[in-house]
Amino acid sequence: MRRSAGQPSLPWFGTLTFVIHFPLGQAGLALLGGLADTSRMNRDEAWSLLNEYTKSESLLKHALAVEAAMRHYAAKLGEDAGQWGVTGLLHDFDYERWPGIPDHTQEGAKILRERVVDEEIVRAILSHAEWNQVDYPLDRPIRKALFAVDELCGFTVAVAYVRPEKLDGMTPKSVRKKMKAKGFAAAVKREDIMRGAELMEAELNDHIAEVIAALQGASSELGFG
Repeated sequence: MRRSAGQPSLPWFGTLTFVIHFPLGQAGLALLGGLADTSRMNRDEAWSLLNEYTKSESLLKHALAVEAAMRHYAAKLGEDAGQWGVTGLLHDFDYERWPGIPDHTQEGAKILRERVVDEEIVRAILSHAEWNQVDYPLDRPIRKALFAVDELCGFTVAVAYVRPEKLDGMTPKSVRKKMKAKGFAAAVKREDIMRGAELMEAELNDHIAEVIAALQGASSELGFG
């Protein structure tokens, strides 16, 4: 969801350089392992955080839709599905509390950094908002994918709601037909959907088909049975 901070500092341990002159032993290895693991937020933790800040059913379902699309593309591209899924799930988690520009995404980033969440996730979430893209450009696969699926997920779900079959049997043609109707889901920027396909280096029909497939796989979670 979109409504244009210098490069953020890393967590304190991100600046340390370890020079090891002796065997660490089990305690030392556990310490280093703990440092490496602190940035890893699992899906259950992300879902809990999302629900802490978001009460709207439509926003929760949008988060689930974007999560599904991100996981789908991660699998397709050989990326980390867990990391990409958490990014999709949390990309708008602060929106209900801070909907304005530039608070949306930036307030959320503060919360995520306080919890020492992986900077790749934090920066990807920042990058999907236009007002952050000078500092966080769409120059990495996870950032491109999040931008590419965000608006398209919202639009595709909107199309599903007005179809008797919902997501079943949906084709790119169904989505593109609605894209031409200016009054339908008017808040969705059609140019962002088209730019998303370009970022994914895909034909628009192919990109839409990927997102439809992702959402069909999460049909129950999205309330379509």
